[in-house]
Amino acid sequence: MNEGRIYLAIIGDIKKSRDLKNRNEIQKRIKETLNDINMKYTEDIASKFLITLGDEFQGLLRTGKNVLKIVTEIKMRLYPVKLRFGLGIGKITTDINYEMALGADGPGYYCAREAIDILKEKEHGKRVVPADICIKMEVCKEDRELLINTVFELLKTVEDGWTVRQREIIWDMLKNQDGQQRTADRLGITQSTVQKMLAAGTYYTYERALENVEKVLEEEVR
Repeated sequence: MNEGRIYLAIIGDIKKSRDLKNRNEIQKRIKETLNDINMKYTEDIASKFLITLGDEFQGLLRTGKNVLKIVTEIKMRLYPVKLRFGLGIGKITTDINYEMALGADGPGYYCAREAIDILKEKEHGKRVVPADICIKMEVCKEDRELLINTVFELLKTVEDGWTVRQREIIWDMLKNQDGQQRTADRLGITQSTVQKMLAAGTYYTYERALENVEKVLEEEVR
């Protein structure tokens, strides 16, 4: 039934989850966030997102069109909780249950798991690489993988440089996509302040990088 079809598997988990004091509350927030993602991105989803372990969740997409929008929305909703995301592109060799991304298996999930493991290994290395997203592909395209993962590292570096105010404004722009004046109105500030904060936070370059990576992933998952 799934023969020849390529999917995009997402595995996400919480960094240093055992150090969190309010784990029950955070799990509740994760569940609510994933439920909203499942409703908002119905057309993209092959298997709904759900919590699979205490600190881990996963979902399966039939397209890469909105994958970074989904990841970014999860990050925004759960902030300041630190997350990592493994993206795996490949086939699924078992039956797919739309109602839950559980029980399905195949190279797509193997790649997502490998991507998560790569992030964990890098976090424990001497040379800290700041990425919180990593991608692996079943059909190995090392140059393309390397390029995308380097973009993920650069995006995280940009994010880590944002002030609290810059993050608030940039995430409002990403979420609503309706212009500087509307963002200013929602946040009770001037449009010129929004413009200055976006420039200082390298917003338009950041946004364009997200869009271009999604275009590449959309080509890979079909």
